[in-house]
Amino acid sequence: MKIVQSDDIPLQRGLEHRGGIFHSRRLLEGEIGALDNFQLTLGQMGGGFFSPRHRHSFEQIRFQIEGTLDYDRDGKLSPGMVGYFPEGMAYGPQTQNPDEVPKTLVLQCGGASGSGYLSRPESKAASDELLKIGEFKDGVFRRNDDVPGKRNMDGYQAIWEHVHGRPMTFPKARYPQPIMMDPANYDWLAVDGADGVFEKPLGVFSECRTETGFFKLDPGAVFQGGGRGIYFIVSGAGEAGNELFARHTSVFLDRGETARFTAAETTEMFHIGLPKLDAILMRDQTEQTATAAE
Repeated sequence: MKIVQSDDIPLQRGLEHRGGIFHSRRLLEGEIGALDNFQLTLGQMGGGFFSPRHRHSFEQIRFQIEGTLDYDRDGKLSPGMVGYFPEGMAYGPQTQNPDEVPKTLVLQCGGASGSGYLSRPESKAASDELLKIGEFKDGVFRRNDDVPGKRNMDGYQAIWEHVHGRPMTFPKARYPQPIMMDPANYDWLAVDGADGVFEKPLGVFSECRTETGFFKLDPGAVFQGGGRGIYFIVSGAGEAGNELFARHTSVFLDRGETARFTAAETTEMFHIGLPKLDAILMRDQTEQTATAAE
């Protein structure tokens, strides 16, 4: 189990390959290079931040905390809403009110396609190298005229291809557009066997069962969390294991781990169940073993 308080994590500049200003706190990270790598950030956008319509080779879940993000034809994320952004699906462009500073909790992780997730350190090193042969402008990487290769390319795609040394093959989109969920329109359901504990399950996505939803604990209530996933404290206070939690504390549980949450006051938690990729990991290992034996 790992517990992180967001205020203890420094705010850093990021997404330099997009237009405008973006800062974030990197709350939790997985293992670099692993198929099930992930990153949880608490980000905030400056008024001029812009991201063109694009797609990813990984999954995203976004929980909007403050401000509104506009994804054009794909809808808006207003405070309290949750969005699931599948791998391989184009979305955007993304903009926001220039008078707001939107704050969003963002989970990025490898999905059911087995394409994995490129970590922030890897992305930053690649973008710095690409700046030697071109520029990032309005979310697009533009190569210098004397440099071979595609002249204009989505910024993240250029970074990915630079890291891997090959063209990116996007996964087939399992969903046609992002799925926007408004928890205010869901009802709280009592959790069996846990007095004073309630849940709002929002959705389960893809064959690898990426999950998202909320839990609410009355004062004094006890909840047993488990499964590889993340619990983000939206409001309230209490203890997880032997450690205190408060507003915007993040708790990560790995495979086989559990945590006993005890609420000192009414507590609301946002939960993300990370995709179950064990079957894909076993498949890839079997294929690698068979190839090595040939």
